[in-house]
Amino acid sequence: MNTTNNNFVIELSSVGKVFGGKDLNVRVLNEIDLTVSRGEMLAIIGRSGSGKSTLLHILGGLDRPTLGVVKIGGVNVNEITELERCRMRNEYLGFIYQFHHLLPEFSALENVAIPLLLGGSGVDEARTKARDMLRMVDLSNREQHRLAELSGGERQRVAIARALVTNPHCVLADEPTGNLDRGTAQRVYDLIFELRRNFNTAFVIVTHDVSIVENMTRVLELDSGTLIEF
Repeated sequence: MNTTNNNFVIELSSVGKVFGGKDLNVRVLNEIDLTVSRGEMLAIIGRSGSGKSTLLHILGGLDRPTLGVVKIGGVNVNEITELERCRMRNEYLGFIYQFHHLLPEFSALENVAIPLLLGGSGVDEARTKARDMLRMVDLSNREQHRLAELSGGERQRVAIARALVTNPHCVLADEPTGNLDRGTAQRVYDLIFELRRNFNTAFVIVTHDVSIVENMTRVLELDSGTLIEF
């Protein structure tokens, strides 16, 4: 799979998304142009139901636009196979969700190691890198614990470690602190900003929390299917 030299991790060109059938169409995204550069912190805000999560899924190659072009790492994701898209997501992107989507039957260490194993790393290498990431999120003493033994904030830190363990160019986060109390949420955001400085990873954060916008490189509001500089 060839990639083009590009300063952008993700590019959207005239991207639109329409849901519905022939009798009822709902336009969620309206010819959006957007680029995400390595190391930037981008927040996307907007009212509930405005299409923020849909946009994030398109940015991550998890959903296809109705029209327009999506490039990840310089490659048009509509011109490659589903297997190649999966490999690209694993190589270029990390994902953090409001509800962590960790696997309860596995330990914190095993959860963080999974993306590496899926990417072809050996077990020993994956465990070593996962252990290093858990240390960076201050969970070295919890690596053998399962989800039931972790607090909500600890689970979200495990999710952040899992998103970053492959050293992705960009992490896409959908309401990453939406189910946490204010104090814990602030600690999670402090950690995200620290890791961004350490790894030069871009973060695209979909959020209702406008309190974080002053620390972001860019803030965009999704309104009536259009992105507006906030």
